[in-house]
Amino acid sequence: MAKNKNCKEKKLAILTSGGDSSGMNACIRAAVRYAMGKGYEVYGVRHGYVGLINDDIFEMKYSSVSNCVHTGGTILRTGRTSEFKKPEVLQAAINNLTKRDIHNLIVIGGDGSFRGVEDIHQNSDVNVIGIPGTIDNDMGYTDYTIGFDTACNTVLDAMLKLRDTITSHDRIMILEVMGRACGDIALYTSVAGGAEYVILPEAPVDVDAIAASVKKGFDKGKTSTIIVLAEGRNDLKEELMEKVKASTGRTVNHIALSYIQRGGTPSMSDRVLASRMAVRAVELIECGQSGRAVGVRGGDLIDMNVIEALNYPKKFDNQLYEIAQKISK
Repeated sequence: MAKNKNCKEKKLAILTSGGDSSGMNACIRAAVRYAMGKGYEVYGVRHGYVGLINDDIFEMKYSSVSNCVHTGGTILRTGRTSEFKKPEVLQAAINNLTKRDIHNLIVIGGDGSFRGVEDIHQNSDVNVIGIPGTIDNDMGYTDYTIGFDTACNTVLDAMLKLRDTITSHDRIMILEVMGRACGDIALYTSVAGGAEYVILPEAPVDVDAIAASVKKGFDKGKTSTIIVLAEGRNDLKEELMEKVKASTGRTVNHIALSYIQRGGTPSMSDRVLASRMAVRAVELIECGQSGRAVGVRGGDLIDMNVIEALNYPKKFDNQLYEIAQKISK
């Protein structure tokens, strides 16, 4: 099947899929208004690929996205389903678009959502473009994903509040943050928030050395310690708590911020990034492109084949990790 497809009808649908991330609404808003300015009828799909399967598609107006740029979550809602992998379900979902003469689709989501982009691209004449929306920042082809910056700022706010209370009690806090197998949220917030230690999936961990170092810090007069624990290494939580407590004789608390990191008012950075990516996606649709993923690298917008984007290796920032090691403790 040809990779470049002609833009058939001036109709465009948008959906958000997988985990929500702050900035998705800014992306939806920019896509809707820019596309309408290009003469498109724009449709929203509720609950992601679930809504595409269930034919939950509605026409959007300019006012449909009023006053949403500053809100978290997604006004289109989201969902997860494995049914989309079944050929007959995929075809039924595609038919729900094409029966309305909708041959253009923008998908905002993470790697699972991008696999749906490729499935639609390979099995239909729908022009489909992916925009990375996930707090985890775990897609290697792009420097940043929509929602990452806001999630980091949420963690930083929590870290400042936790520092107040653990300093008052001379305690140690293990702060667990999200990110799946990617440690970016943990790494960036540990540097920005002044955490003493960070434990990541991408770096070796010596729990005994951390416990000894925490004790040494308190012996020198420290009044609190924060250890940022990436979700991908939460298997170390119990061992870490036990050994640090045994080494220091102090109370060790653990808190997992969990879904708090997904919500909240999106940062300026996420709103601008989302808007830029949305405009690029509409421009690609306008040019008849399909099966492409929009991203940002070195501050510049890029786009590439969605399979290449999915297979692009995620590079660990060793330099930033070394900085974290040098300026902590």
